[in-house]
Amino acid sequence: MTAVRRAFLKNSAAALLGAAFPAIHFAQTPAAAERRFSPQPGGWRTFEVTTRVDIVKPQGVTKVWLPVPSVNTDYQQSLESAFSSNGQARMTDDDKQGVKMLYAEFAASETQPFVEITSRVLTQNRAVDWSRKQPATLDAADRAYWTQATALLPTDGIVRQTALAATQGARTDVDKARALYDWVVNNTYREPKVRGCGEGDIKTMLETRNLGGKCADLNALYVGLCRSIGIPARDVYGIRLARSEFGYKELSGNPASLKGAQHCRAEVFLKDHGWVAMDPADVAKVMRLETPEWIKTTQHPVVAPVNSALFGGWEGNWLGWNTAHDVALPHTTGPKLGFFMYPTAENAEGRFDSYAPDDFKYQISAREIKA
Repeated sequence: MTAVRRAFLKNSAAALLGAAFPAIHFAQTPAAAERRFSPQPGGWRTFEVTTRVDIVKPQGVTKVWLPVPSVNTDYQQSLESAFSSNGQARMTDDDKQGVKMLYAEFAASETQPFVEITSRVLTQNRAVDWSRKQPATLDAADRAYWTQATALLPTDGIVRQTALAATQGARTDVDKARALYDWVVNNTYREPKVRGCGEGDIKTMLETRNLGGKCADLNALYVGLCRSIGIPARDVYGIRLARSEFGYKELSGNPASLKGAQHCRAEVFLKDHGWVAMDPADVAKVMRLETPEWIKTTQHPVVAPVNSALFGGWEGNWLGWNTAHDVALPHTTGPKLGFFMYPTAENAEGRFDSYAPDDFKYQISAREIKA
């Protein structure tokens, strides 16, 4: 691993919670036709993903940072990228966590700054075979890195108290990972009014008991809970590229325009299975948005297959940019990013709003390349 491990100074006092929040019990909704959602590995897909930024009203020197696929695993291979710009542009990284990015800088005299990058990736479905054990290990440094606290993911106080209560009686790391997955699914919910993918401030979520959010909130909560009891876990920040092959509209991307298609997922490291896919936030999304009615039980036939499959798997119509928290952008005058999943820019007036692509004027599209 290329990441430099560093200790994080815990500087906030968390309120203690003696027990996990009680599970939210919802009334049954009318039955719907049985749905299928069962991603299985077995074939690679090739995508070209293009991001273009146009600065409409430049003010002084303008700087742009675009995420570039940095993930290389058994479910994704990040290949070559090509870019063009009328500014000074180059590939770089954050010098700490191996986060690849395109950096472009434009002189104050440039009246129509633009930058465009196209990256090629291979992706495939994931699904763990729980009946087959494949022992895996992390060295001490990696284990410490993937269980550390971050600015938005403290691992003490209310986070740890919640995790301990939720996993009471669970013996194995798989049992604990399952208990925390179920806790997030049963106690949180998708809140469409949250901007972008959310902020991921899990301490505030727990302290206020405001457990509504989006993927960067709900999956971050899962990751933080896992880390707090010593289970290595990480967020994977990315974007949906294409339609779901199983017909779920909320688990799909529109490749012609991926505006708003950013989505982060989660992984946990289990000693008999290695890194395993998780996505409780997408369960919440299907429950809230897949049908006109808010589905409020995981037993519903639309939700049940998703709830089952996303504990240990995910669909390969998505790419991961990186797994980093507390990202320090090179050459910035602004603060660190909690995560780097969106195009980011700043000028003499400050940092742009990455959650407003129409105002910021960036576009993302994808093209699948068939063999």
